[in-house]
Parts: sequence; structure tokens; C-alpha cells
Amino acid sequence: MIHDDIAAFAAALAPMRPLIGLDPGEKTVGVAVSDALLSSAGAVETIRRTRFAADAARILAIAEDRAAAGIILGLPRNMDGSEGPRCQSVRAFARNLAKLTELPIGFWDERLSTVAAERALLEADLTRKRRKEVIDAVAAAYILQGALDRLQHLRTEP
Repeated sequence: MIHDDIAAFAAALAPMRPLIGLDPGEKTVGVAVSDALLSSAGAVETIRRTRFAADAARILAIAEDRAAAGIILGLPRNMDGSEGPRCQSVRAFARNLAKLTELPIGFWDERLSTVAAERALLEADLTRKRRKEVIDAVAAAYILQGALDRLQHLRTEP
């Protein structure tokens, strides 16, 4: 099931299981995974997109291997908060993925996640080639970490 609201997404999650974070782009899908406590996210891999069935199979294999409770997709809103063609593409990706899994799917605003990931990789002094290889997975980790931080905050609200 797809949830636009992070609180509804949180309510659908099984406890003590990690989340998968995705940064779906035109050529690649960055993948990140959280710990079971939902406190930290780490980059896992970058999937080179071929066709949806193959991409989804790899994503769902990672989710199964990690016993994931749900999937967060980065939603590339415009800087003014509106949704453009890229958001429509991600929503279509989510609808197609939801047909293949029972895992809850949620969205997280990914504005500037790639910029933040690029800065972190520059600070880590990675070569241009290595940055290109890992940027999407690191962006997925930023997206997932933002969602995890919000989920932690929801748990502490009265």
C-alpha cells in the first residue's frame, strides 16, 4: 500500500525491521537500508536501470534479504514544493512496485539530497569516478535518514 502521509506509513510498519530507501532516477536507482531500530541509514548499492521488472526484482530481493518492513522513495519536488514530471515518474514507479509487494511504500521530500550527498563525498575526498559510482546510493541514504528522523520524532510526540 502507498502512503502519502508519513504518519500513516509509520502505522503500517512491522516493528524492529529495517526500511529500504530509494532514490529513483532516469538511469539509476540508489538504494539505502536502515538498521532495525530505524535510527540510521547507510548506502547499499546503485542499480543501473534496465527495465522495470529487473529493477523491481533487485529492489525486492534486497528488501527480502534485509527483512525490510517498508520502502521509502525520494519524491523530487520542485523548490517551491510543487510536483512536476519527475514526481509523477516516481509516483508511477511506486504504483508499479506496489503491485509486486505487500510492503508499505512511503515518500520523502528529496529536495537537495543529491547536493548534500555530493558535498559529503567531496569532503570524503573521493575521486570523481568513485563519486559518480556511489552518489545515488548516498543520496538514497540521505533521503532515508530524513524519513527516519521524522519517524523518530513521531514516536516521541504525545
